[in-house]
Amino acid sequence: MTTIRTTPALAATGLLLLTLAGCGSTGTSASPRSSDTPTVPTATVDGVTVPTPSPDPGDFVDTVDNPWFPLAPGTVWTSTSEGDEGPQTDVVTVTHQTKVIQGVTTVVVHDVVRDDAGKLVENTYDWYAQDRDGNVWYFGEDTTAYDSGKPDTEGSWEAGKDNARAGVAMLGHPDIDDAYSQEYLKGVAEDHGKVLSLTKKVTGPTGTYAGVLQTEDTTPLEPKLVEHKYYARGIGVVAEETVAGGHEQVRLVGLRRP
Repeated sequence: MTTIRTTPALAATGLLLLTLAGCGSTGTSASPRSSDTPTVPTATVDGVTVPTPSPDPGDFVDTVDNPWFPLAPGTVWTSTSEGDEGPQTDVVTVTHQTKVIQGVTTVVVHDVVRDDAGKLVENTYDWYAQDRDGNVWYFGEDTTAYDSGKPDTEGSWEAGKDNARAGVAMLGHPDIDDAYSQEYLKGVAEDHGKVLSLTKKVTGPTGTYAGVLQTEDTTPLEPKLVEHKYYARGIGVVAEETVAGGHEQVRLVGLRRP
C-alpha cells in the first residue's frame, strides 16, 4: 500500500476480520489490564473490537479483492512524492508470497522507497488479509528505514507478538464518518483512519477519477500530523497529502496489472 513517507510512525499502512461492514464506530473501550499486558485502546464497530487480539482464521478468504484496496498478485503501483523529505519514488508490488500470522494466511506486499538519486530510503514487507465481509485487515510489517545509510527497523510489528494487534486497512462497505484502528503496537504502530468522503474527484498523472474515497489518517504518536488519502475503485491509492504537521504530496504515476 502506498503511504506518505514523512515519518515511519504513520505507515500503511498500511490497514481485518469479522463483521465490520457498513457502520462507523459506536464507542470506545479498553482491554482489561493485567500485570504483564498494557491497556489497549479499542473501538467497537458492529459489536466487533478493533484492533482484534484473536482473529479467527475461518473468517478469512484467499484473495484480497476489496474494490478500494485490491491486492492481486503481480500488481505494481509507482508513486512519486514531493515534500519535507525531498523527491522520492515509491514502488509497491503485490508478491505471490504469503505469510501465516495468527493462523491467517496473509498476502505479502513489498514497498520500496528511493530518493531522487536512487538511494534506498525504506524497504518494507506488509501483510494483509481479507475477511468474508470484504474488510481488509493489516497484520503488520517488516520495515527497514535507512537514515544516512544506517538501517532502522523501529517501525516493524507483527500481530500476535508483544501484544500487537491486527487493525483495519479498508472497510468492505465504508460510510462517511466510519472510524477504525489500522494497527496496534503501543508506542510503535497506532495509526487510525476515518472516512471523510465517497465522492471526491482526483486528477493526476494516471488520469481523472470520480467517486473517490477520501480518508483521514492520524496517530497519537504524532498528534500534529494529519494525512489524507484518496482511493479509486479498482485501483487503490491514487493520491495522498499531508494537511497538518508537515508538507508532502504523493501522486500515482504508474500502474501495472498482472
